[in-house]
Amino acid sequence: MSGQGPQRRLLGSLNGTSPATPHFELAANQTGPRCLEVSIPDGLFLSLGLVSVVENVLVVAAIAKNRNLHSPMYYFIGCLAVSDLLVSVSNVLETAVMLLVAAGALAAQAAVVQQLDDIIDVLICGSMVSSLCFLGAIAVDRYLSIFYALRYHSIVTLQRAWRAISAIWVASVLSSTLFIAYYNHTAVLLCLVSFFVAMLVLMAVLYVHMLARACQHARGIARLHKRQHFIPQGFGLKGAATLTILLGIFFLCWGPFFLHLSLMVLCPQHPICGCVFQNFNLFLTLIICNSIIDPFIYAFRSQEL
Repeated sequence: MSGQGPQRRLLGSLNGTSPATPHFELAANQTGPRCLEVSIPDGLFLSLGLVSVVENVLVVAAIAKNRNLHSPMYYFIGCLAVSDLLVSVSNVLETAVMLLVAAGALAAQAAVVQQLDDIIDVLICGSMVSSLCFLGAIAVDRYLSIFYALRYHSIVTLQRAWRAISAIWVASVLSSTLFIAYYNHTAVLLCLVSFFVAMLVLMAVLYVHMLARACQHARGIARLHKRQHFIPQGFGLKGAATLTILLGIFFLCWGPFFLHLSLMVLCPQHPICGCVFQNFNLFLTLIICNSIIDPFIYAFRSQEL
């Protein structure tokens, strides 16, 4: 567990960032150019992680306690909250352990530290994969509820939902274990980046199609009420704004992290790419921010929750 903050063997060993300080700084990389490095203080990182933990625990507790929320849609939202919770807990746990080890407050043998590092690495990678999977599952669920409204409850049954949820968790654990075992292979990075691009394309296609159908439906209602101009325009702008926020937050929070992984394959020694690598801790912080924002987008907007 080397380096500052949440830098792992799979992810952090690819990065040569020096210990963070709570300010912006211009840092020279190994080839000379000065790069803007946004350093994230450990206290800020831990605070964001704890906020995410509290939010997602509330979501999980609400869904588990209220039987009216025991439906496939809310189960997917609850699993997303669990994934985001694991992302935050694992990052906070590893950061706290490394700070304790660095301060000499925690004495442990190298073998024990290495085993703990392996476990946390699998947890972090698995939770990230599952979080992306459940974001995609929620998009598919909403798509089916709109385009197959009459058959939705026969298509998306509790049994099928639980099978999908189980498959996602099993696939996340297995894939993360393989990723950690073969972390130094280029194929691992390519798989992770391809997976992110696939989820981004899936969500974009489904949500854009849903927006188009919603606008078409609004125009039909407007024609019935002889207000062809006002309703569709307002509805379309609102839907487009919601779509932009949803996909924009997903891309902004996850994109830089996967850009980092892509550049590790494309230009690991290039000076400009080196400037990107120095902000690795910032990219992980954005993922924690996504775990904070997800409950507001998918859970807290629900009147039932």
